[in-house]
Amino acid sequence: MNKSPKRVVICLGRSCRKYNSQKVLAAFKQNQDLLAEIELDTVKCLGQCGNGPMVSIEPDGVWYSQVRPKEVPLVIEQHLIGQSPVREMLYPKFHSKK
Repeated sequence: MNKSPKRVVICLGRSCRKYNSQKVLAAFKQNQDLLAEIELDTVKCLGQCGNGPMVSIEPDGVWYSQVRPKEVPLVIEQHLIGQSPVREMLYPKFHSKK
C-alpha cells in the first residue's frame, strides 16, 4: 500500500509575504534534513489573505495560520514527525479549538 507523501504548502502571496512567509519557507528549508519524505512547495495564494503566513499540510487537510519562523521546528517535530497537529496553531476558520 503506497501512502501519499506529506506535502507542506507555504503561501507566498502578497499578504503572506507582508507577514514574512519567506522566512517561514527558509525555516522549513533549514530543517530539510528532517523532511526527507516531505515535499516542500509554495503557492502564489491560498486564498486566506490577512491570516498569514498560511501553511497547509497535505494530504492531512491541516491548515496553520500566522505561522512564525520560530514555530516551524514545532510543526516539524509534532506534526510531520509525530503525526499530531499543533492544536494551538490551527487555523480557526477550518479547525475548531475543541
